[in-house]
Amino acid sequence: MFTQQGDDLTKDYQTKDYQTIRLLEEVNISKQKYRANREIRVPELRVIDAEGNNLGLRSTSEAIRLAQEVDLDLVEVAPNADPPVARIMDFGKFLYEQSKKEREARKAQKQVEIKEIQLRPKTNEHHTHFKVRNARGWLEEGNKVKVRIRFRGREITYPEVAMEQLQEIVNELTDVAVVEQTPQLDGRTMLMVLAPKKKK
Repeated sequence: MFTQQGDDLTKDYQTKDYQTIRLLEEVNISKQKYRANREIRVPELRVIDAEGNNLGLRSTSEAIRLAQEVDLDLVEVAPNADPPVARIMDFGKFLYEQSKKEREARKAQKQVEIKEIQLRPKTNEHHTHFKVRNARGWLEEGNKVKVRIRFRGREITYPEVAMEQLQEIVNELTDVAVVEQTPQLDGRTMLMVLAPKKKK
């Protein structure tokens, strides 16, 4: 029987799966917005049993007793309903499954990296093409790309040269990228950020 009363947790779960116990110790229950058993504060609820049958309105004490009879927990699943709804279930297993789903969802989410290519206003066409080809590959993988042009000496007095260079890169990558940050001077560099174009 699950409780959230400190030492009772280990005692009540001595016969349950060890991984479930560890999960319950690690999960911050308050963040889950679920109340279970004696933490349920309302005097009565609509109760759903473990098979999904609606048992109707029951006092909280009676509902807890029904859960105890089948060695399960009473979990308030819809506290804002009128009346609130509680379900008889294995709370530890429920939290374990929720945590498992969240972990799988995080794994499925692709982490977006920000790559970078650096050029000079006088970078030759062959070298520029090589850099742009790298940028295309990164964008196709779903990553963002910073395009940085570094100025040396008096090159910074001709920012229009760098602007033209960046516009050419945008034109070359227009099928896979959108401009997330337009070219901006940052010290002795000009920076632009490209993001992957969303697939339709």
